[in-house]
Amino acid sequence: MAAIPVKIFIDGGEVEETKLVSETLVKRFGKPLDGQTTNPSLIAKNLAGRKTGKISEDAALEEYKRIVQQMSKIIPKGSISIQVFANRQTTSGEMIKQARERVKWIPNASIKLPCTSQGLRAAGTLSNEMPINITLVFSQEQAAAVYEVSKKARYPIFISPFVGRLDDRGERGMDVIKNIVRMFEKGDGHVEVLTASVRNLEHILYAIYLKSDIITIPYKIFRLWADQNFPNPAETYIYKTENLQEIPYREDVLLGRNWQEYNLSHDLTDMGVDRFYSDWMEVAGRGV
Repeated sequence: MAAIPVKIFIDGGEVEETKLVSETLVKRFGKPLDGQTTNPSLIAKNLAGRKTGKISEDAALEEYKRIVQQMSKIIPKGSISIQVFANRQTTSGEMIKQARERVKWIPNASIKLPCTSQGLRAAGTLSNEMPINITLVFSQEQAAAVYEVSKKARYPIFISPFVGRLDDRGERGMDVIKNIVRMFEKGDGHVEVLTASVRNLEHILYAIYLKSDIITIPYKIFRLWADQNFPNPAETYIYKTENLQEIPYREDVLLGRNWQEYNLSHDLTDMGVDRFYSDWMEVAGRGV
């Protein structure tokens, strides 16, 4: 069977899943997992499953560090995304400080920042220091801003549109991938599109069809794909959706502007920031 034509990351907080997925890919394709994405909610879920009661924030952070260090040993040449902990009041300076601490945890770290004005302000500085993954992306305008703020980046830049969360509220999340890939065709290729919040096999197939650079997949969805022998979409592939509203391509959103001229506002970005922060603070024993 031909190699998978995109990079495959696993999305989760369980080291054993990283190991199993990478071993499966080596056995089937002769190459390991390309990377791993983590976030506060996934790590908090992991910690909650292994701890009784609350633990201190310092102890929770040490566990996060230990987990990604184990992941790094499994895929030492892969990219492992480590997220800063931010709410809507967190400044770019605070994110930069966290990023500079976390990137030292492992040699193959990519630091995740939220697609907010403060997150992108931090990315403008950090993209010259380390690999960056801009997360909680839901719109073409947000993607354009990420492209522009990172134009002088010296390290890899990923952008993570969360397709499943758009699907959840009746919008066709994969249209955002399609629209961003189309918009970036006119760019210089310095931003890689990472399809995230994958919920089903069709998301994987359409992401491959659209030539998304990377797909990050939860373990249970990866198993569904593996159990069907890793199908690829045919040239005649048609994305199958029911009752999802189209997200049209916006001709008026053009690359080449100052990143601050784009509208970064999106309610799902705000909700995602709140959720990640709440989940982390809950397991760390501080509440919100």
